[in-house]
Amino acid sequence: MDAGDIVLVALLNSPRDLELARRDHWYRIPAKHAPAHLTRTRYLAFYLTRAFGDHKWTIREYAPVRGHELVRRRDLFPDESDHPRADDAYYKLQIGRLIALPKPIVSRRSRRALFVWTTGDKFSRAVELNDLLGKGEADDALWRALKDAHIGGERHIVLRDARARYRVDFWIPCARGNLAVIVADASRKLPKTKLARALRFSTGEIENDCAGCADQIEKIVRELGGTKYTVE
Repeated sequence: MDAGDIVLVALLNSPRDLELARRDHWYRIPAKHAPAHLTRTRYLAFYLTRAFGDHKWTIREYAPVRGHELVRRRDLFPDESDHPRADDAYYKLQIGRLIALPKPIVSRRSRRALFVWTTGDKFSRAVELNDLLGKGEADDALWRALKDAHIGGERHIVLRDARARYRVDFWIPCARGNLAVIVADASRKLPKTKLARALRFSTGEIENDCAGCADQIEKIVRELGGTKYTVE
């Protein structure tokens, strides 16, 4: 895997689908739910849900993508022609042999994510799911600074309340509340809730003084009683 290769991490709900990937070397994605630019995928990795018992919320295997085609479900499962979605369209990804990671990539908070796009470089170095995320160099630099300060959090989540939805780049649960951090050059809504404080940094602020931005976050985290979980 090269550093610039595009890797798609897909949520896997069924042990049968993992067995098909291992034995028959293909994986299906419903066309109506398929992420954009699917055909650019060089590697496919599997993020396991609670259906996999002790292996839940981990990424343990990946495979090179050899090709793709658009088919109906009945073409994939001829013996299930009476299935309610038999005529639905699916992308069938042809994949190579599954490759086991030396150490699983984990989700520390059992986060459910349907698809995650990442790069070969990030995938090769990742320890946890959040290491795979990021929307640019500034975003990644701030994440590394927070990890160096042993501050744990979730990256790129959507918060919802009764009136609005907020896209948050870093969500840091603390003992006495939470901290939302937005990375944006343009104005974006900040969460307004008694349970969270909010900060916004531009990419320029992070690029020019990443340590200073991390210090501001660390100060508020201390005021909120420290993070609920740390990273090593």
